[in-house]
Amino acid sequence: MMDERFALLPGTLELLVLKTLARGEQHGYAIARSIQEKSADVLRIEEGSLYPALHRMERRGWIDAEWGPSQTNRRAKYYSLTKLGREELKAQADTWAKLSGAIEAVLEARASLRAGLASGGA
Repeated sequence: MMDERFALLPGTLELLVLKTLARGEQHGYAIARSIQEKSADVLRIEEGSLYPALHRMERRGWIDAEWGPSQTNRRAKYYSLTKLGREELKAQADTWAKLSGAIEAVLEARASLRAGLASGGA
């Protein structure tokens, strides 16, 4: 099986993290694992990208962080969504829906044009 990983578009990591935390408090490794599992292994978030994003989001007031024991009794930093983070999630999700819908419309129009040309239409 071919290893297909895709680079995230700028800003999408924050959206994915916010959505993941909307489901409940998690530590960094669990956030990355959740995104990977929910994307059927297509999206793999590396620590070098995740933790700077988490710190940025914490500075912006979108998430809170608190130290606690992990499932293996190790010290872990747990992240949770703030009210401001929920508002940001809604704004980013709305923007993503508009953007992805517009891209899909262009791709569909192009596919329709090709199908029309292939069948001898104008």
